[in-house]
Amino acid sequence: MNILILSGSPRKGGNTDLLVEAFVKGASQKHHVEIVSVHDYKVNPCMGCNACFKSKDNTCVQKDDMQTIYDKMAHADMLVIASPVYFYGLSAQLKAVIDRCHNPIRDTFPIKKVALLLVGAATLPELFDSILAQYQLCLNFFKLEDAGRVLVRGAKDKGDIKNTDALNEAFELGKSLQ
Repeated sequence: MNILILSGSPRKGGNTDLLVEAFVKGASQKHHVEIVSVHDYKVNPCMGCNACFKSKDNTCVQKDDMQTIYDKMAHADMLVIASPVYFYGLSAQLKAVIDRCHNPIRDTFPIKKVALLLVGAATLPELFDSILAQYQLCLNFFKLEDAGRVLVRGAKDKGDIKNTDALNEAFELGKSLQ
C-alpha cells in the first residue's frame, strides 16, 4: 500500500514530527510511506472560484505547489493527516491543502483509507471535537475507511510527546495497517 502523510506542523522536530516518525517506523515495515511536510510547499488558500470544475483536467488557476501535492495524492492508497492543534483546528498550512481538494480531481485519487494524528498542548476533553467532526464528515462524504487515530493532549513544548504513550500508539497503528 502507498501511504501519503500530509504533515501540517511548521515546527521542525516538534511533537507532530515525532509522532509522524513513529507512525512511519511501524508502517514502513510493510508499506511504502511518503511524508509531505506542507510547510515546505507554497500552497495558496482556495479562492472558491470553481474554475477547476470547468477547466480541462481540473487544473487550478493558481500557480503554486498544490499540483505537486495532487500528483502525490494520485498515487496514494491511504492518506494520513498529521497536525498540531491550533485554536481547536488544524494548522493553517494543512487546512490550505485540504481546502484545495475542493477540486473534482480528488475523485480520481485511489485513496480508500485515512488516519489522523493530532497533537495539542491543552488537556481539555473536547480539544479534538471540531477536528473530529470535520474528519468524520469527510469520511462519510467520500466513503473512506477510518484507519485509526492517535490523539495527544498536553504536549506543548518540543519533546513533550516523549512523556506519553503516543509514540508507541503511532508505531503500533502504522504496524497494524493491512
